[in-house]
Order: sequence, then structure tokens, then C-alpha cells
Amino acid sequence: MDAPTKNANVKPWPKQGLSDHVRAAPEPSAPRPSREAALEAVRTLLAFAGDDPAREGLLDTPKRVVEAYEEMFAGYRECPLDVLDKTFGEIGSYNDFVLVKDITFNSHCEHHIMPFFGKAHIAYKPVERVVGLSKLARLVDVYAKRLQTQEHMTSQIATALEEVLKPKGVAVMLEAEHMCMSIRGVTKPGSLTVTTQFSGLFLDNPQEQVRFMTMIRGGL
Repeated sequence: MDAPTKNANVKPWPKQGLSDHVRAAPEPSAPRPSREAALEAVRTLLAFAGDDPAREGLLDTPKRVVEAYEEMFAGYRECPLDVLDKTFGEIGSYNDFVLVKDITFNSHCEHHIMPFFGKAHIAYKPVERVVGLSKLARLVDVYAKRLQTQEHMTSQIATALEEVLKPKGVAVMLEAEHMCMSIRGVTKPGSLTVTTQFSGLFLDNPQEQVRFMTMIRGGL
């Protein structure tokens, strides 16, 4: 039987000239603690909060918290390059930017380990090849599922797209509510933080920024 042939329209991108955070999942700066050490740390925090980790309602809480951490911070074990590595060349004469808007995400503030959540809007103008639309959403999740600042996350998403896809331009906008501002400190629920980063034609041509913003807000 003949070996299966590869789809010539699917192409991996070269790995040269990529930032560290794009090329690979981050290397831990210290050995990862054991699961039991993580469970004990949760028990300590429960006691610090003023409760009894041994009472019935909290007996399984450390296990649940550790499992939640493994899910919420899965981005530390994922590589952005792997998400964007394959592209497709069958785009005909298409010559405009591709926009995926309202990509929901959940992340955690690195200052308080409290959630911030909202929507990401991503556009890029391809050069001959495009990436699968779902990959843009996956890229957002790779960076969101780490301890983050919104500013850094915006920059990381834009940089990954710029370096891997090498498009004519990239536009990234994040809108999010931060629980560290909504339920503590100044306690201003409903406040949104908006961050943007542009490159290429979006940076050089203000009209393209206007089109990007208009399409996000529902204009034609």
C-alpha cells in the first residue's frame, strides 16, 4: 500500500527568528513542586483565611483547587508555534484582512492571582497563506491560561502572529474586566480595560485601524 501523501496546501512555517515565548512553552525557573506539596499549600491558605481545612466541607477543597490550577494554567505546557504551525494556500485572489472578533477568554492577573475575562479581537492581512480560524482562538487561550497582565498578553498574541505568519499587518484588541479591580481595592465592577497592538499596514495606515475598529463594533 502506498504511503499517504501529504496535502501540498498545508505548510509548516520555519522556526528561525522567533521570540522565546513563541518558539516553545516556557521553561519553569524552579522544579515543579509535588502534588502533595501543592495540596498542603492550599490547606495552609485555607487556615490563613481563618477556616479549618479539616472540616467536612473543605476536606476535598485542596484536591479541587489543584485540579483547577492544572486546567486554568494549562498554557504553561503549550507552545504558540504549534498552534500556528500549519497554514493553507487555497485563498484564491483574497486580498483583505481576516478578522475574528469576540473571542472569549479567561485569564488570571499575575499580581493577585484573580481572574480577568473578556473578549479578544484579532485581524491580520495574509501573504498568500492563511491559518485556520480556530487557531486564532487557540492562540488566545495559550497565553490566557498563564499568569498575565492584559498588556503583556496583547503584545504576546500580536508578536506570535507577526513572527510566525509574517503577514502584511496584525491588529489585536483585548477588552476585559479584572476581578482585582471589581471585587477588591477600588471595587469598581463593570469597568473594562482595553488594550491594542498594531503592526505593519495597521500601524502605518490609520484608515485600516478605523476599519478594524468599525468592524469590531458592528459597522459595515
